[in-house]
Amino acid sequence: MIVGLTGGIGSGKTTVGTMFEELGVPVYNSDEEAKKLMGTSRKVRNAIVRLLGELAYPEGELDRAYISERIFANESLLKKMNAIVHPAVRKHFLRWAEKQKSPYVIQETAIIFEIGSQEFYDRIILVTAPRDIRIERIMKRNENISKKSVLERIQNQWKDSEKIKGSDYVIRNLDLARTRSEVLKVHQSLLASS
Repeated sequence: MIVGLTGGIGSGKTTVGTMFEELGVPVYNSDEEAKKLMGTSRKVRNAIVRLLGELAYPEGELDRAYISERIFANESLLKKMNAIVHPAVRKHFLRWAEKQKSPYVIQETAIIFEIGSQEFYDRIILVTAPRDIRIERIMKRNENISKKSVLERIQNQWKDSEKIKGSDYVIRNLDLARTRSEVLKVHQSLLASS
């Protein structure tokens, strides 16, 4: 069974993903794998250079800050970038998932609904947190990011109220003990239905 784990930036998807890993569930972190593919896949790299120019890879290394600055301020570029990166990540994920030996696997990915990929998943878990807490978390983990940049990223994602309609489970991530308890309930439910 393939489970999507999603939520807006700063909601705590990775924290929740780690809690599932602690229960023995294989978790694929799409953001991390996308960064790797952007650096190692010649096909992905060439497409990004065609889209954003050589400055995307100064001295041959991926410049994530430059790319983020360009795409999160321009919806058209963001869509084109997603069309390059997401199919490559999807293909990589499916190869990874085939090798796993558990009742279900999780793909942690920020934009399931935004790119219309909900049909790829047997179940979807949404992680939520209030917007002000999300902004605070993002700025704490990335001291070089401006509040304006954080807000641009949030605005490029669907609101939680829209995502809830398409989700099978919602985990509100405010208090770690309560979040861990919710993760355990979801885990037991997924094991029962796999």
